Amino acid sequence: MTATRELSREAISGIDVTGLVEDILAMPEQLRDALWRVESANLEAHDAPGGLVVAGMGGSAIGAALARAALGDRASRPIVLARDYALPAWTTPDTTVLCASYSGNTEETLAAYDAAAALGARRIVATTGGKLAGVARADKVPVIPLPGGFQPRAAVAYSLVVALEVACICGAGEHLHSEIDVAAAHAEQLVAEWGPDAPESSLAKELARGLHKTVPQIAGAGLTAPVAYRWKTQINENAKAPCFAAKLPELDHNEIVGWEGASDLGRFSAVFLDDSDLHPRVQQRIELTRGLIAAEAAATYRIETIGENRTERLISLVLLGDLVSLYLAVLRGVDPAPVNMIERLKGELARG
Repeated sequence: MTATRELSREAISGIDVTGLVEDILAMPEQLRDALWRVESANLEAHDAPGGLVVAGMGGSAIGAALARAALGDRASRPIVLARDYALPAWTTPDTTVLCASYSGNTEETLAAYDAAAALGARRIVATTGGKLAGVARADKVPVIPLPGGFQPRAAVAYSLVVALEVACICGAGEHLHSEIDVAAAHAEQLVAEWGPDAPESSLAKELARGLHKTVPQIAGAGLTAPVAYRWKTQINENAKAPCFAAKLPELDHNEIVGWEGASDLGRFSAVFLDDSDLHPRVQQRIELTRGLIAAEAAATYRIETIGENRTERLISLVLLGDLVSLYLAVLRGVDPAPVNMIERLKGELARG
């Protein structure tokens, strides 16, 4: 095995100079800390007949998508993401709006905060500080304090738990405190199985090697649909590589045809994220689709969630995807932490 292919802790530290891997490995403790931080904010329980809107972008938004999936049919009211400058047109004063921005300076989220104020909707803020914390405290809007020092995408445990807890507080979802505790304990076991100190034959390392030098297509359904999107964005940001996500069964009505020309255009791979609660016909579609595209794909994988409850199973594949994306960065020889293209874009936008 060549040195560039090693995924030992030493090899990882040589590329991951800021230690992003340690933030991923700390996910179990972050889940527990997030519960404490929401509790310490002393949020007032209230009834929001209009449901919950989570306004956020990137790593600050993905937690809400994951939370909605974790709740599943235990969500009693709409839980909707607003990844934009505006709120959904149907937002009313009886809607709770959670404005989530890790930095506190995300311009889209600041605009959504103002839009919620104009509507008279109840607002809650989750941030480390910045402009959002300043205006929220001036407006006497509750602030859930997030810990500093992370890349926003590495704070996924916080954005997930905050969204789940706020959903409960406003009557949009069930209380999942104990389920989160179980998921944290289970994640500790998976960290040992998939982390840097695990054998080179571990699932996360083998999967990264199989996806290396390919363009991955990540497919999910039901519980795993937002997890597939998380894999895509983590590979984009950590490995600095193209990656795409799609949902089953929809992709069987369009994307599957595109695979007919895949091998002529480059090396494409496919990962199907399965879950025990998926509709049996969706599970059948995964296997059939995988078989049909195999001749055109550089590699295909079917990965199943691990665990009993929905939150536990969801977290298992979030953790796996985060580690795979970091290992891909190491295999490519690129530092996973910087996001230079995003910073360049922000710089251009700041010029007006």
